Amino acid sequence: MKTKNSEFVSLDQFIESNYGNSDNNSRDQFESGYQHFKLGFLLHEARKNQGLTQEELALKVGTTKSYISKIENDVKEVRLSTLKKIVKVGLGGQLHISIDF
Repeated sequence: MKTKNSEFVSLDQFIESNYGNSDNNSRDQFESGYQHFKLGFLLHEARKNQGLTQEELALKVGTTKSYISKIENDVKEVRLSTLKKIVKVGLGGQLHISIDF
């Protein structure tokens, strides 16, 4: 619902006004949290697209349903080697990592 005097701002403007610029510790924490959330969301979507339950994916990669759930819901960080195994063995995909400056 739009109010009479509301102004729309871009996502970047909202983040900067609430978390500061990219040199700010609060902003760094926000960005890190977002990346963990994004990873969990991507794994969840990939698993659903493969028609797998968390339990089925866990069995394929030799872990537990609880662990998969914790990764998908941003409760637990995942090791890179485990992430590679989930993507390759469990989902039949390729993991691509990049570094941006």
